[in-house]
Amino acid sequence: MGTLIYGGSDISVPFDDRTLAHLQIVIGRKLRRRERFFLSWIDTTAVGNGRASVWIDTSIMLRFRYQHARPVDINPEWLELLMDSANTAAGLTYVSEPGDDVGTVRRRA
Repeated sequence: MGTLIYGGSDISVPFDDRTLAHLQIVIGRKLRRRERFFLSWIDTTAVGNGRASVWIDTSIMLRFRYQHARPVDINPEWLELLMDSANTAAGLTYVSEPGDDVGTVRRRA
């Protein structure tokens, strides 16, 4: 299980390495354009099973900590869904990876 660490070490959000890699790409794309946005997810039952959001901005430190050293395969369809979400007023909302359809192209991060 990887971790997104937001604002130093104030907020740590666990995501599996595959999800974290996809979020890192989307967040990186947005921040390179100097775009600010919300990132939202559903908490696990261990912390209340509620919804949480953070404001993502270039001035706030982010760290992506992966459990494993090996890179994951990237699903372009999932990236597109996440980018579409990030470009809405509600901001980037975690959505599950779509099923592997025949013809889905994968590449290394």
